[in-house]
Amino acid sequence: MSAEDVLGRLNVSRETSDRLKKLADLLCKWNPKINLVSKTTLPDLWERHIYDSAQIFHCADHPIDHWVDIGSGGGFPGLVIAIMAAEANSPTKLTMIESDQRKCAFLRTVLRETGVTANVITKRIEQAEPQNASILSARALADLDLLFSFAERHLGETGTALFPKGATWQKELRKAEESWSFNHEVITSKTEVEAVILKVGEIRRV
Repeated sequence: MSAEDVLGRLNVSRETSDRLKKLADLLCKWNPKINLVSKTTLPDLWERHIYDSAQIFHCADHPIDHWVDIGSGGGFPGLVIAIMAAEANSPTKLTMIESDQRKCAFLRTVLRETGVTANVITKRIEQAEPQNASILSARALADLDLLFSFAERHLGETGTALFPKGATWQKELRKAEESWSFNHEVITSKTEVEAVILKVGEIRRV
């Protein structure tokens, strides 16, 4: 999908459209230097990364107090969430946790140049202060078993985790059930065949 196709589907304001375009431009400018996303995905940037991140935003039950994105990397979904939150007024607070200082510099540059607000924490996920998140997201970061250990630290008591997963999601789910108790909803991805977004709550170690 082209930028126009994606923006048409998202039905966002002109200001949000401009901010998403600025994100795309900055990503293409920075990516050769610090490899924010695989260069093979750049031709499909709008569908593969921006639209894919926006669907995660719409999987959450708004309004939201504190959204935490872990392993934010090139800003997907974190930066897209921040840009859409500026229009939707939800979440009211967004935090991105990323250990790579250069990637954090990129995240802060996009926030500054788009004029949106978010907190960037330059630490390892397991070393960052517990965040008590209403929503916890992570994209292309780790298997569910490890993601649940991050959720144990950073997700609030009544919070929800949103984890996009590829074709092997059922195998990961079965593996996680060996160590964790949780409830989950499976949402079919709009961008990739066989991919899903797992909406998970009440995560407890068995």
